[in-house]
Amino acid sequence: MSENPNETKLVNFAMANGTRRKIINFLADGCRSTGEIGERIGKATLDFHLRILQQAGLIELEEETVKLSEYGKSFLKNKTEKVEEKTADFSQAKPIEIARIRQLSPCIADSSRLRVSANMTPPLGGILKLLEPLFPRSNYSDRKDSLIIQKGEIIITIYGSGKVSIRMIKNEDEAKEELESLKSIINEAIAKGVVPAPREKIKVDLTEVYKYLPQTNCGKCGEQGCYSFAIKLMARQVALDRCTLHKEPEYKSNHEHLQILADYI
Repeated sequence: MSENPNETKLVNFAMANGTRRKIINFLADGCRSTGEIGERIGKATLDFHLRILQQAGLIELEEETVKLSEYGKSFLKNKTEKVEEKTADFSQAKPIEIARIRQLSPCIADSSRLRVSANMTPPLGGILKLLEPLFPRSNYSDRKDSLIIQKGEIIITIYGSGKVSIRMIKNEDEAKEELESLKSIINEAIAKGVVPAPREKIKVDLTEVYKYLPQTNCGKCGEQGCYSFAIKLMARQVALDRCTLHKEPEYKSNHEHLQILADYI
């Protein structure tokens, strides 16, 4: 397989998913039947995952038999599932404390959920960007000096100034748990002085996200239309599950594609 940028993107796209990484590792010892793989990772979306891996040139599929391609073998040899760590400059950082919740109000997008504000002391300031790799679904914004973390429907935003905002929380107890977890993860990294190596990022285009939405503009997600929803999705201001139509059988394939794209947003 050549180092064509589009082909490289296909490989990264394929390997961004945990299920497909399990399939590749399962094939390391030799050929497997689709039945064996299905028993290991589940049969519901097996065909979809195999198709993605095949398109990326990582596997060869012949009838009911699956094996690594030569490129797949080479890829597996040179890659490792272990997350490397690197030393981070936390010399000026001090362990943080999170002050009590100072605001609790209904979310605009869903009034049954809450929006929470709290303060982090001391403010993380310049080291905030270094913490991005600690959270699997996160994105640092230089412009806003903020780190956005998504955990399911919950969206956490940490600002360099020390402000912390959490949206889509069920109740105050859940908010306290999330804040305590946040504090623990950050303080552990500061104490060790290490963070995981930055994840490779692939740019996802807005039109690509919109393409896989129903495009019915039904408004059930709370947005004016699917394009508005795509914008919010790209900004991590809404979760994909807010689109209820995507749960319908006719949109199953599109939903699976968007779940993959969401890993890159």
